[in-house]
Amino acid sequence: MPVDKQTVLDQALQLAEHSGWENLQLTALANSLNIDVAELATVVKQKDQLADAWFDRADDAMLRTELATASDKAEKLELAIRSWLNALAPYQQLTRQMLYYKLEPGHVHLQAAALLRISRTVQWLRELAGLQATGGARIAQELALSGLFSSVFIGWLADSSPAQTATLNRLKAALDNLKKLGLCR
Repeated sequence: MPVDKQTVLDQALQLAEHSGWENLQLTALANSLNIDVAELATVVKQKDQLADAWFDRADDAMLRTELATASDKAEKLELAIRSWLNALAPYQQLTRQMLYYKLEPGHVHLQAAALLRISRTVQWLRELAGLQATGGARIAQELALSGLFSSVFIGWLADSSPAQTATLNRLKAALDNLKKLGLCR
């Protein structure tokens, strides 16, 4: 029976939980799935595709977030970002390791792709929140939201507070600043 990307990802996360992301070998992953490397390669061509699938899972969780009860656009942003982070929370340490792997000096191609991913996630955040600024205001909004999203995520990576309350407080404060600057329209 062929394996799908989500099954492969779940197994990779379990293996990497014990070995660390850097030490995860695709041959070991294939063996643990009882498939050969050629079959694994039909699902993922390189280890970084697993990291991308992990972040895709967070994007999917964000896109499925129920936002109808939110009182305003800033609260919609908060709920969406929280959903994104919560999707990654079971493997917070591995997520950090994935990013370190992407940031290695020889991985410029992975870094460029990471910037595109942030941009895509920010565009979805704008859509989910109903942000409709245009022209220069849209550019300012996108830059501010990209900075907010990136800084909150980077802080979250090292957050060991109970239920990640430090990150959530930082997120609320950052969104309050966005509102004060008029960038939540």
